[in-house]
Amino acid sequence: MIKLFDKGVFYENGKISESSSVSAAEARKNTIAYQILSSHNISGSDSALKIKFDAMVSHDITYVGIIQTARIGGLTEFPIPYALTNCHNSLCAVGGTINEDDHVFGLSAAKKYGGIYVPANQSVIHSYAREELAGCGKMILGSDSHTRYGALGTMGVGEGGPELVKQLLKDTYDIKAPEVVLVHVTGKAPKGIGPHDVAIALVGATFGCGFVKNKVLEFVGDGIKDLPIDFRNGIDVMTTETTCLSSIWETDEVVKKHYETHGRPEEYKELKPQGVAYYDSMIEIDLSKMESMIALPFHPSNAYTIKEFLSNAKEILAKVEAEAKVKFPKCDLDLVSKVQEDGSVLADQGIIAGCAGGMFDSIVEASEILKTGNVGNSYFNLSVYPTSIPVSLALTREGVTADLLSNGAVIKPSFCGPCFGAGDVPANNGLSLRHTTRNFPNREGSKPGEGQVSGVALMDARSIAATAANGGKITPATDIDYDYTPVNYEFDKTVYDKRVYYGYGKADPETELILGPNITSWPDQYELGENLLVELTAVIHDPVTTTDELIPSGETSSLRSNPRRLAEYTLSRRVPEYVGLSKAVAAEEKARRDGNASEKLIATLSKVGDANELLKNTQFGSCVFANKPGDGSAREQAASCQKVLGGFANICYEFATKRYRSNCINWGILPFTLDPETKFEYETGDCVFVPDIRKTIASGEEKFTAKVIRKSGDVEDLTLYVKGLTEEEKMILLSGCLMNYYKIKNS
Repeated sequence: MIKLFDKGVFYENGKISESSSVSAAEARKNTIAYQILSSHNISGSDSALKIKFDAMVSHDITYVGIIQTARIGGLTEFPIPYALTNCHNSLCAVGGTINEDDHVFGLSAAKKYGGIYVPANQSVIHSYAREELAGCGKMILGSDSHTRYGALGTMGVGEGGPELVKQLLKDTYDIKAPEVVLVHVTGKAPKGIGPHDVAIALVGATFGCGFVKNKVLEFVGDGIKDLPIDFRNGIDVMTTETTCLSSIWETDEVVKKHYETHGRPEEYKELKPQGVAYYDSMIEIDLSKMESMIALPFHPSNAYTIKEFLSNAKEILAKVEAEAKVKFPKCDLDLVSKVQEDGSVLADQGIIAGCAGGMFDSIVEASEILKTGNVGNSYFNLSVYPTSIPVSLALTREGVTADLLSNGAVIKPSFCGPCFGAGDVPANNGLSLRHTTRNFPNREGSKPGEGQVSGVALMDARSIAATAANGGKITPATDIDYDYTPVNYEFDKTVYDKRVYYGYGKADPETELILGPNITSWPDQYELGENLLVELTAVIHDPVTTTDELIPSGETSSLRSNPRRLAEYTLSRRVPEYVGLSKAVAAEEKARRDGNASEKLIATLSKVGDANELLKNTQFGSCVFANKPGDGSAREQAASCQKVLGGFANICYEFATKRYRSNCINWGILPFTLDPETKFEYETGDCVFVPDIRKTIASGEEKFTAKVIRKSGDVEDLTLYVKGLTEEEKMILLSGCLMNYYKIKNS
């Protein structure tokens, strides 16, 4: 189904070769990705890019913090179209007014600064961007990791909030020119195969080996022409889970029809590689060989064909249970019991939702499959969340909603909640099948600290419907005999015209921001000290640590506008003691600043020098070690919550994503890495002293000779690295965080 080729290739008129009369350096410029990046780059350099975006999108977990930060930097008006959607916390899981207070703040900000405000349940963030903001050759920046519109000819990049702040303040997105990977698509997908089947197979083939990390995926090939636009979008949005930087597809009449359907025909233009194009590596996707797929807990890359899974279900599920026991020692996940005597596997729940699953075509075909049976009256239940009001309206007009309801499905409003644990939380030990983007630990909403645990397996909407029609027994859609004729989608913009606030270019500076009692400012931060001492308050040896583990999603996200309250949940589902330990370190730092350093701190510093002198210029904070942190969400809170608690460093072998590393830098957290051969055998309570940290960062040196002071009193050498900082990133770290950088810049 998927083949990887780790070598450069040339592409011309559908033909692939390993050599060409055109040099690789020149042929690189003929990729679609290069054409778009260069048209948005103002640096004058082909290697060090400074990107200006055409539009931005944020949802209601992120936009309050972004706007609050931009205000500190001197925000007066949104310089580009900026859509604020309300799709993540439409449901307030913790009660009170705090959720709607944030929504009211968002509308007041859209009026004050000239933004677009999409009310709750009107659309999920990426559906709105596809419908209203995308355009061939454009670039969109979003404060959500699944900002991907490549199938529409638009390069989408998902980043943490501070990167959007920079655009609001008319600065640039600075990156090294990324490598571009050719994704060559051939064949025709069999009946019953949907976009999630292709996406899961792609993620399974690329994530673990880091094949496309921080690169751009460029989709071309004859296999694309037969794919409907929803199918393309469904694959594209999941490219985030490969850890690529962005994606782009060649465009054709199908894309042209999308823009015509949405009343924006002027946004279409043909995009394709020009002449001979060079790619740094290649992926081949043969759609004709695709099978129905399942991604088991706890990652979209834990991929199997459904038939392979069913033939080895007990063994495979036992591995999932063993992984869960390591992650959640208080819980006993029981999935093996789902395997029946006849070899079938029972699921408890099906969810079709969000930017990946809630699209028109997937729901229509799922409805046809469900007609072969019904949800029934046992433990299995099925919920369907159309991705936007226009999609929901079209489904209603076509009678699809009625068909789903008549066969036992529940129709719910446009909402991202099932994607991150704020809706449809399954029962303890439940197995939920979801056509959503992620199945990370507890992303479905369980709380292992309270003895609760459940699991999510990702499947395409078609196979979820087949499972529902088969009484909850996991069933590939390719095994079902059903009738399906594609339905022409009609987009009705009038529903947006009646509800969406279109304020771009209409800023009203006299408008007062409406601040609910839970909306608080960021705590003050200090500039980087001359020396740095950090105490390890979390040591995690998992292969990968997700942002959901760093700061849980779900109901805690309702607190996103109150930095101190949200910080109380940092690492709560992975290292529950982290918050208390970090607070104790922060208290010691405050005492040092007040001239009342603790005996413990004095004793620690005495191991590496004159404690009295070091107390004057050594900043003391907490530190997280993880092998590979930051996979998943773009939420800046994964870093900001650490900083609010007094965190000053991450130490790792590599960062899982660029966006998490950027979040750390923008919050003044030193992004230290280790040599791969270095054994990090230290533990919670050990300290790391980095002398002359300020001087070394300012000079651009990348290697740091540090000292580890063990709890036993032993001192050992440790080499740390901070590689590839831009000049602006150096200044942000020296300033203590992005907010301080702008305060200094504007003073």
